[in-house]
Amino acid sequence: MRVAALYDIHGNLPALEAVLEELEQLTVDAIVVGGDVLSGPMEGGCIERLRGLSVPVHYIMGNSDREVLATRHGNENRKLPQFAREALRWSARQLAPANAQWVASWPKTVMLQIEPFGGVLFCHATPRDDNEIFTVRTDEARLAPIFDATGAEVVICGHTHMQFDRMIGKTRVVNAGSVGMPFGRRGADWLLLGPEIDLRRTEYDGERARRLIAETGFPRSPEFDLLDPPPAEKMLELYGKAELKR
Repeated sequence: MRVAALYDIHGNLPALEAVLEELEQLTVDAIVVGGDVLSGPMEGGCIERLRGLSVPVHYIMGNSDREVLATRHGNENRKLPQFAREALRWSARQLAPANAQWVASWPKTVMLQIEPFGGVLFCHATPRDDNEIFTVRTDEARLAPIFDATGAEVVICGHTHMQFDRMIGKTRVVNAGSVGMPFGRRGADWLLLGPEIDLRRTEYDGERARRLIAETGFPRSPEFDLLDPPPAEKMLELYGKAELKR
């Protein structure tokens, strides 16, 4: 069984299309969309593209999906910075009622049996929280109780937009990275499972994407530009100050 894991698309339709075009050249049995399809410039197009796929697709709700739905219902998270709230408001206005109802049905985790790995748990951030931060540098002793409790051989996550593959206690934990906005470099990052665990990166036309994104009117943040992501080292430093704060 081969499974593609696509995380943190954030409405970047050109990036998603590039990954799906690459997947058409491969044989995959299923796709896991690991959260944060929403809060981005072309989220409607991304939803339409995903819903039109012929292979089985499993969905997980991410923190941005949850926040967009909350904002849509008047429950804006005032702890978030202003630019993030503006993006969530914009996304909430674009979300069609039928799509909002569909996204609201997504679970927090998905467990699949994938040989030769055994039980593979897919979550957005950590198995217990969709907004919890940890990185390749986070102390293993702090993380082991979280992941050992799942009973999974492998846990696939995203949220921090940075790929890694590490052992945490008894569990192999792999971050699939971000399709729509990988930190540290341009491109679209994703993961292919079976028969190995393959961290992948797909190139796409950034200038064309920039033009399409500009046409949507999505609020642009200099801190988190989809196509000019901050350096990896900067993000690791920022994440280090927020590790495991729920």
